[in-house]
Amino acid sequence: MTAPKKLFIKTYGCQMNVYDSERMAEALGGKGYVETKTADDADMILLNTCHIREKAAEKVYSELGRLKPLKDLKPDLKIGVAGCVAQAEGAEIMRRQPAVDLVVGPQSYHRLPAMEERLRQGQTALDTDFPEEDKFEHLQSRPKAKRAPAAFLTVQEGCDKFCAFCVVPYTRGAEVSRPAMRILQEARDLVERGVREVTLLGQNVNAYHGHDGGLAGLIRALAKVDGLERIRYTTSHPNDMDDDLIAAHGDVPELMPYLHLPVQSGSDRILKRMNRSHTAESYLRLLERIRAARPDIILSGDFIVGFPEETDADFEATMDLVREVKYGYAYSFKYSARPGTPAAERALVDPKVADDRLQQLQALISSHQYEIQRSMVGRDVSVLVERAGRQSGQMLGKSEYLHSVHIEDCTAGIGDIVNVRIVEAKTNSLTARQQ
Repeated sequence: MTAPKKLFIKTYGCQMNVYDSERMAEALGGKGYVETKTADDADMILLNTCHIREKAAEKVYSELGRLKPLKDLKPDLKIGVAGCVAQAEGAEIMRRQPAVDLVVGPQSYHRLPAMEERLRQGQTALDTDFPEEDKFEHLQSRPKAKRAPAAFLTVQEGCDKFCAFCVVPYTRGAEVSRPAMRILQEARDLVERGVREVTLLGQNVNAYHGHDGGLAGLIRALAKVDGLERIRYTTSHPNDMDDDLIAAHGDVPELMPYLHLPVQSGSDRILKRMNRSHTAESYLRLLERIRAARPDIILSGDFIVGFPEETDADFEATMDLVREVKYGYAYSFKYSARPGTPAAERALVDPKVADDRLQQLQALISSHQYEIQRSMVGRDVSVLVERAGRQSGQMLGKSEYLHSVHIEDCTAGIGDIVNVRIVEAKTNSLTARQQ
């Protein structure tokens, strides 16, 4: 009997890349590949890349350089680059690093089996087109093997917003929504495999239009899937939070009280220069409406500091917005120019100034995050148990608010949703006892 070929995938970046890596592995499973956790014993290595941050391509080339000696030892080893760096760099990757056999963009990975066939014939394979066909329709059905109780589910890809700092419209293409029927079927398949919670993914997920009722309509339909207990979604744009989606946060129990809604800056001047198409005031009023629908909701956001031309006053406006909102979570970054985007041509803020602003912002965000975590002590929450802890009787999982929770003396199993009382708040997690 022929031994299965081994596939190692290293995933960079966002949740959508995690989902894509799963589907790549499934696509190549039909060609006899099984996943391995180490590159050393792999027959094929795929780097599924992200292009959001500065020097993303150089990090990929550095990783390829580390892999080249492995290829020298194993001439039959195939190395591929997938994802957004592959889309942006294309054939340049193969030119700079001849050890690469395969380059595939994020919209073309359904073609991996055919590309692998070309590799077996001694050819290289390059595909960074934006194909007309729906890649999801051409991917094989997901296998029925048991899996973790929380899963990602891509419902929308691409973005039409063209923020001045962002490469997504160029690497992922225009906004495309998957038909609701296919998403519902995939969700039912995931539930059959043990999934209790799905996070709906999209570069601009609340622009989803594959259901008559938009994202809210899809959420309401998913809430009727037997065995699917929890629904989340990310990442959203403030301009696409419609009334029905806001209402869903209040009247769909399966929709968890957590929302990631990036604002990027608290300065209207900078928001305009970013081409965000909203103001700080309109964002704050939107949050008021969301909190009115679901008062206990925890909010998360994204911030860029040191954007070209950002002044001290602009930065202070961001700090003021953060003080008003008090995010439970937030992700903040120093601006990095992405080639080909409008902002890349503008004069940069002094790096030392940008570093100092980032430290101030992160300190403020951390203080609010910990304050919210401390406020959870004494409260009863529900936790989806995801894995066993290091200590005997300890289980780990996520609350409805997305807090990491360590449950002491837990009798529940993986995949159970258990009611607990929070007894301690730590920097990045909560400790609880089962009720």
